[in-house]
Amino acid sequence: MRVLQSPLMLTGCRSLSWTLFSLTYRRLCTRRSLSTVPSIPPSLLSASHSHGFFTSQQTSVPQHSSLQLSPTRHFSLSAHCSGPMELKEVLQVLEQLAPLSLAESWDNVGLLVEPSKSRPVKTILLTNDLTDAVMDEAEAMTCDLIISYHPPLFRPIKRLVQKDWKQKLAIRAVEARIAIFSPHTSWDSVKGGVNDWLVGGLGSGQVSVLSQALGGASQSHKLEFTVKSTEELNGVLEELKACDSESTLQHSVSRPDNNEVHVSITCSDSALTPSVQTLLRHNAPSLSLSILKLEKPPLPGHGQGRLSVLEQPVTLATAIQKVKSHLGLSHLRLALGSGQTLESSVCTVAVCAGSGASVLDGVKADLYITGEMSHHEVLDAVAKGTNVLLSEHSNSERGFLAVFREKLAVRLPDSVTVAVSKADRDPLEVV
Repeated sequence: MRVLQSPLMLTGCRSLSWTLFSLTYRRLCTRRSLSTVPSIPPSLLSASHSHGFFTSQQTSVPQHSSLQLSPTRHFSLSAHCSGPMELKEVLQVLEQLAPLSLAESWDNVGLLVEPSKSRPVKTILLTNDLTDAVMDEAEAMTCDLIISYHPPLFRPIKRLVQKDWKQKLAIRAVEARIAIFSPHTSWDSVKGGVNDWLVGGLGSGQVSVLSQALGGASQSHKLEFTVKSTEELNGVLEELKACDSESTLQHSVSRPDNNEVHVSITCSDSALTPSVQTLLRHNAPSLSLSILKLEKPPLPGHGQGRLSVLEQPVTLATAIQKVKSHLGLSHLRLALGSGQTLESSVCTVAVCAGSGASVLDGVKADLYITGEMSHHEVLDAVAKGTNVLLSEHSNSERGFLAVFREKLAVRLPDSVTVAVSKADRDPLEVV
């Protein structure tokens, strides 16, 4: 969003808090223990950073304040925990690791299949894609929850039949009472997620986000007006409250002189029109009314794609070997940029896991790394002197599963097994 009349600091926005404390504290009182329980003042409702991941919850930010992600200590379940977890509790942990609000608007993320009869989660299987082979594997290990990076259900479904392979998998999951969860672009966007893992294969460097993630704003507009008296103000505010019953009306009042009261309120998109209509019914507010649109705040470190200025530049040949080793591949596809050779220096690297052409387009870098690009997208990059490395789509993502397994396992009881699929693989191979 952009400001229409003047710059504003955000008055109502999505800020970050954590919910793990209540979950783990309740378990502490029953059958589990914590390895370390830091002192947590009630005022600490800011972001919790651990291994590059954070937690989120809707709240409001005081007027004229900026969004800040304050690091706090993270605590985990001890190695002596026992007992299974309920599905909803596992979902809470997943949300803390990578909030679904970070996913792209077009994506289909979250819990996609939920059994009608819930059962404790004892086994979780991580996979990049849910295929017949992976479902066979899940059923053989009596899996309770499949976390599939790519959503197996993406487009709207009008029927569930055996002819469609994805619908068939959903039916099998329901019959086996296996839940399916997909994080997809929330893992791409979150700090410490897929794209940070991918760019890390080239070594340390100064990393920035290519497409910045923005916080959600519960209050999106600011209305400023004046009234003649406190009595008139109270009457106007009562009417405005009725226009936005779903959210709390935020307002501030100043009296620079003895003649008028200056008022500033924030409201949601849905309340904008009735709020303006209300103010126009009053003489003083209608003559002084100004409307401003509030900007959404950036979430530093979160978003799609990464650009790294390497601390130690390498040759293109060395960069290729590093990427092969990082992804565990013996072959990559290379397009040499105009005027480039294998001995050319690589100082800057831009990456986007999966199909990253739209994110990488126009980014100035010595090397692009992504899973796939179209023929003409590669030609455009090469013409600008940028080298392109393609690994095939899922090969640029799959290696992160092992990283995520460790992050998830330390937050779950010992009785919950977290495994990475052995049947999952990219459908394309070099022959």
